[in-house]
Amino acid sequence: MIDLAILPVYLTAVVALLLLPGPDMLLIASSSMSYGRKVGLFASLGNATSGIILTVLAAMGVSALIAMSPLALKALHLLGGAYLLKMGWDCLCSDQGDAPELSDNSAAKAYYQRALISNLLNPKALVFFVMFLPQFVSTNIEATSGEQMLVLGLLLNLLGLTFNFLLVALAGTLGKPLLENAKFRTYQQKVMGGVFVILSLWMLSSFFG
Repeated sequence: MIDLAILPVYLTAVVALLLLPGPDMLLIASSSMSYGRKVGLFASLGNATSGIILTVLAAMGVSALIAMSPLALKALHLLGGAYLLKMGWDCLCSDQGDAPELSDNSAAKAYYQRALISNLLNPKALVFFVMFLPQFVSTNIEATSGEQMLVLGLLLNLLGLTFNFLLVALAGTLGKPLLENAKFRTYQQKVMGGVFVILSLWMLSSFFG
């Protein structure tokens, strides 16, 4: 349900986008290095889940309507930034004993939810799906624009999930020696808190900009 003639161009654009550092890459890499591959994998799945939701919204045209409302976008900027800031504050205020262990399923669940919600509340992700996917919708095939955007978005999410799994494997391997370091374990919550604060400032800068 996509025009095969434009598929090579689309795949090239997707690969370039995946290699571009962004807040999602920062969250997945830092969680993998801090808490291991399991948590990183769940963060990747949370990111992929939000991508699928945004794809469906874009295909239905709902996200396009939201993108046209400055007030809705401003609200998303504020809510997303506030949510990330709260997560950062909670991590910075936590004690050493609050850091989740690698085998702690609640840690994996927590980072799945954080990746999911932070990406859904990121208006730039919403606008990206509205602006990027339609560029590759073709009038040369019988599929509707919504059907083509759905397939294009699902392909993007599949490639993104594969890339994030590779990122988790690399970051998890590099982070393993750190996980065995008692001093690093003492401050890893502070590190993650700093990551969330940076992400929140990045999102809030769009609100106040």
